[in-house]
Amino acid sequence: MKDDTKQAPLGDDFLALLQSKAFDYFLYEANEANGLIADRSRKGSPASIAAVGLALTAYPIGVARGLMTREQAAARTLATLRFFWNSAQGTEPEATGYKGFYYHFIDMKTGRRVWQCELSTIDTALLIAGVLAAGGYFREETEEENEIRTLSEALYERVDWDWARNGGATVTHGWTPEHGFLGYRWEGYDEALILYVLALGSPTHCIPPESYAAWLASYRWKKIYGQEFVYAGPLFIHQLSHVWLDFRGIRDAFMHGHDSDYFENSRRATYVQRDYAIRNPLEFAGYDETSWGVTASDGPGWMTRRIDGVERRFYGYRARGVPFGPDDGTLSPWATAASLPFAPEIVLPALRHFRDIDLHLDHSYGFKASFNPTLASGRDHPAGWVSPDHLGLNQGPIVLMIENYRSDFLWNLMRNCQHVVRGLRRAGFSQGWL
Repeated sequence: MKDDTKQAPLGDDFLALLQSKAFDYFLYEANEANGLIADRSRKGSPASIAAVGLALTAYPIGVARGLMTREQAAARTLATLRFFWNSAQGTEPEATGYKGFYYHFIDMKTGRRVWQCELSTIDTALLIAGVLAAGGYFREETEEENEIRTLSEALYERVDWDWARNGGATVTHGWTPEHGFLGYRWEGYDEALILYVLALGSPTHCIPPESYAAWLASYRWKKIYGQEFVYAGPLFIHQLSHVWLDFRGIRDAFMHGHDSDYFENSRRATYVQRDYAIRNPLEFAGYDETSWGVTASDGPGWMTRRIDGVERRFYGYRARGVPFGPDDGTLSPWATAASLPFAPEIVLPALRHFRDIDLHLDHSYGFKASFNPTLASGRDHPAGWVSPDHLGLNQGPIVLMIENYRSDFLWNLMRNCQHVVRGLRRAGFSQGWL
């Protein structure tokens, strides 16, 4: 009998396995008492509020796929929402948040701010997206689910999005009690699409439509490898807002003007990633039509090495991008998987490749987060350097985008969220399912 174990098509069983292993991160890298999720699997890691938002979004999928019971999911969710509602909000440096926003990283046990990090507008947006997903899913008339819905609305309504503009048109990146607002703003196409939609949709502290128009005015439309699209180099930018928002067939003013939509834009960006790997202008090892995915990720570390006569500079955690860099030969299987809804015809062969080079699918949490084949010299593993950690911000998009590809589950859930619909309409989106 022919052995098809290596070259068999990647069907639903494989995707279910990859999804369930990624989901396990949120089961085991968690503090069940308060719902906080570790930023990464390394011992002693603080919680990431973005990872919490992804976990809240993943629990309903866990129920639908038989990975946890509805009662377990409701208990986890309620513990999380109660924690954020009751946690300290104020200007004191050790608070958990202020003005309805939360600090990027907080202590897993106490919930207090760590590392003097910023009150993060984007990470709060990802948290609130998960809060709204939970409120949309738990609709049964039980005491627990009623409280989930109540807290979901209260947490969203408390966020003062307009304050975060600091008197300007666009939204700032964040704030610290030591120095006030950060100097950076969400300008240029980036992962803040979900932030602007939620900020526009707020029934209490919304930003004006002019803010969204100012953001659109900062876009860069480019033609790369024959693909015309709103440019952003790292792959995650073209994925993260799509975890919750179904952009198929709906358009804002910018996309109307270019006869496209954000789903199509992400499809083209995915192809640019694949085509960049085929061209491989910097001649890194391991880049080809089935081995691609450059994004924000861990890397081998900040160092320079001479490899095969070429001096190579490597990085630690950094937002890598194509085709203009930075790029040090580090690839991220999670980012490839998160593009599954946009271009399954090129993503599935890449996932098969990652399986075949043994990127640790058998690990408790599935594929390792990133690897660098250019650093394979002297190593036993063909992937070269392999990241030792898994990150919540990586695991979540695997779970959620696989589900959007398999069933549209999350997209359908969020289509029914009145706040999301209101935010999209205030942003000028029309047509399609709207």
